[in-house]
Amino acid sequence: MNILDKIIATKKQEIAASQKLKSLSELKDSEFFGRKTFSLKQNLKDKSGIIAEFKRKSPSKGIINAHSEIKDVVRSYENNGASAISILTDHEYFGGSSADIFSVRNSVEIPILRKDFMVDEFQFYEAKAMGADVVLLIAACLSPAQVHEFTELSHQLGLEVLLEIHTEKELRHFNPNIDLVGINNRNLKNFEVDLQHSVDLKNLLPENVLSVAESGIYSKEDFTFLKEKGFDGFLMGEYFMKNENPGDAFAEFVKSI
Repeated sequence: MNILDKIIATKKQEIAASQKLKSLSELKDSEFFGRKTFSLKQNLKDKSGIIAEFKRKSPSKGIINAHSEIKDVVRSYENNGASAISILTDHEYFGGSSADIFSVRNSVEIPILRKDFMVDEFQFYEAKAMGADVVLLIAACLSPAQVHEFTELSHQLGLEVLLEIHTEKELRHFNPNIDLVGINNRNLKNFEVDLQHSVDLKNLLPENVLSVAESGIYSKEDFTFLKEKGFDGFLMGEYFMKNENPGDAFAEFVKSI
């Protein structure tokens, strides 16, 4: 099993446990379930284009930042021009939880992306209940039919969808109802980064599709390269989170671009 297979196997166990703790009706009673969501599509056009991520650890890097307070970080991201916030809610491999989004929902007024491995419809109701505005669908762990089904469900719940792809074969997961397409510069199976590969994939998308470069953006030069190649958004986390103060690191980066 590669790391993605391991994550999905663990995720299915987590979902089963979550369903025993909370029912769909209880999720629908959440204080955030009925709120009007913010639009990532709109915010990418209005602000820096950066989706700034809060991430404590990863399978490839281990502990990245175990000390920063999430509320302080996301407020700083917003105050310094982030288009949106991405928050990892996977616990086993990324050190996150659904409580992370819930705890900061009232602290920021920009979209929050629930970044997780979404493989069951229960997770979409969870996302809405915790206060997310956008969900990530990873083509590598879903079929095209599942992407279509989960996109429909997301839209019914008022959530936007960011479809993540990494290979040309995964382009078949795209359908016109997808809100944005993220192209992961890092291969989820071996964690190698290749920016040019992402540009090549982007050029195969329909022209009117909003595209987001994900992962492996480690410098101003990487950002500029991808922006010049036409990407609309940039999902960045590790670059900021590896610093003592991620919010300050984000502010400095925005000033430099």
